[in-house]
Amino acid sequence: MRKLKFVLPGLLGLAVIAAVALIQQRDEDSPLAENLAAPQKAESTPVWPERPGIKQTESDASQADAGAEAMLARVFREIEGRNLGQALKLTETLLQQYPNYRLAHLIKGDLLLARTHPIQDFGALKGAPREQIEDLRAEALKRLQGYREKPPADYVPRYLLQMRPDQRHAVVVDTERSRLYLYENDLSRGGRPRFVADYYITQGKLGANKLNEGDKKTPIGVYHVTANLARQKLPDLYGSGAFPINYPNELDKREGRGGSGIWLHGTPSNTFARPPLASDGCVVLTNQDLDSIAGNMQVGLTPVIISNAIEWLSVDEWSREREQFNQSIEAWRSDWESRDNDRYLKHYSKTFKANGQNFEQFAEQKRQVNASKTWIKIKLDNLSMFRNPGKEDVLVVTFEQDYQSNNLTNRMKKRQYWVRESGQWKIIYEGTA
Repeated sequence: MRKLKFVLPGLLGLAVIAAVALIQQRDEDSPLAENLAAPQKAESTPVWPERPGIKQTESDASQADAGAEAMLARVFREIEGRNLGQALKLTETLLQQYPNYRLAHLIKGDLLLARTHPIQDFGALKGAPREQIEDLRAEALKRLQGYREKPPADYVPRYLLQMRPDQRHAVVVDTERSRLYLYENDLSRGGRPRFVADYYITQGKLGANKLNEGDKKTPIGVYHVTANLARQKLPDLYGSGAFPINYPNELDKREGRGGSGIWLHGTPSNTFARPPLASDGCVVLTNQDLDSIAGNMQVGLTPVIISNAIEWLSVDEWSREREQFNQSIEAWRSDWESRDNDRYLKHYSKTFKANGQNFEQFAEQKRQVNASKTWIKIKLDNLSMFRNPGKEDVLVVTFEQDYQSNNLTNRMKKRQYWVRESGQWKIIYEGTA
């Protein structure tokens, strides 16, 4: 039994990186410490709120990836404990359920090789392509990091300020962690987002912050599902289906970002999962995971918020921010009803652009329209508010507007983009949604 301490330095190293460096206090006296230092530094710094009780174990974490990640975590825990026979049995069980899971095949190969001679690296099969090995290593680390580090129950993503009542769920993607989080609109708690599940995802080959067509990057921003494309209508590349999103949105166009065809979709039939950086810009899930969330996706309603690294708020902070934004929107609505042009137009940025108009043209049109009004009544229904990820404070507001006046009545779905200027929220875009 003694030689088991060194027979798997490569694979055990991966297990310890994932199971120890991300969760437990690493043993600095371990002979692996020096070898682990460089890979550990390469990992991104977690962005969870600094508070106790964030990291969880397999027993209390939600079951993501239809059980594959839970089983993978058990495999690495057995390797970490040097129980290689049990690790092999668990890996074989994993492959029975997911026969095209390449990462599990690689782990099984290493465990079998370790029975005959010492191996020095993860993916020890002679002649194995190093690029593919590194892809699988990256997948293992991302999966285990995401599986073992769940969002705290009393924190919510900063972006989900308010969902409209009929938006049942919201999707938040963290490209840094290669993770998709599903949140429920908990109406019993005043629309507070409630964590449901999370899943490993693949993003663009060159990462995030999409700017141009063909740059192989995933966009960052607030989007909505625009269609539900069935497997039968798609090439096998897209797996069990696809959900296109509205990239580029109006903010993207305003800031000069281009490209198209950004979808949430599955994997080819011969592939269980793809590496963390492997798509042309789409967000890719395993087919099992896509099937799991498909029933929660509402065309035209479900928000898909993609961020480089999710910012988190306590429930109290989230409530305060939501109330502040609601006050700003209510002030805009009330000032429009007042027919006082100066009060109304102060809510618009001088950089406002929409429908071919700049601020001066928009303001002049509003003055002319209001001159014919003796009264105006504005009612807002089904209001949603989402903060846009990124350095600049941008708020995406969508609502159904019921407009009545002495000479006009109409109802429309409207979307606005608000930006913070000198501490005040101002509208930079307004149009139909």
